[in-house]
Amino acid sequence: MTDTTPLPLAAAGATTPAKPLPKVDPKSAKTAQEFESVFLGQMTQLMLQSVQQDEQFSGGNGEEIFRGVLAEKLGAEMARRGGIGLAPAVLDQILKLQQGQK
Repeated sequence: MTDTTPLPLAAAGATTPAKPLPKVDPKSAKTAQEFESVFLGQMTQLMLQSVQQDEQFSGGNGEEIFRGVLAEKLGAEMARRGGIGLAPAVLDQILKLQQGQK
């Protein structure tokens, strides 16, 4: 029996030139992830503000402060775990800007 599964283009001997991957500066990658972290934190904070609070279970001013910290930490953790795909797009733009300056 022979396997008739089509080979990927690279394995089939395609001659399309591979695009060289740009060197990614760790500082730029961290900046992109931090940007996504702040964005997700802001979105989470808006989401938490839209939740109605019951007067019996409201924590007052302390809870409001805690919600801001909670939103910030949730945004940072979501970005650290892969986020919503914003960091790679931001990193791509950072790299384009850096290449244009050289």
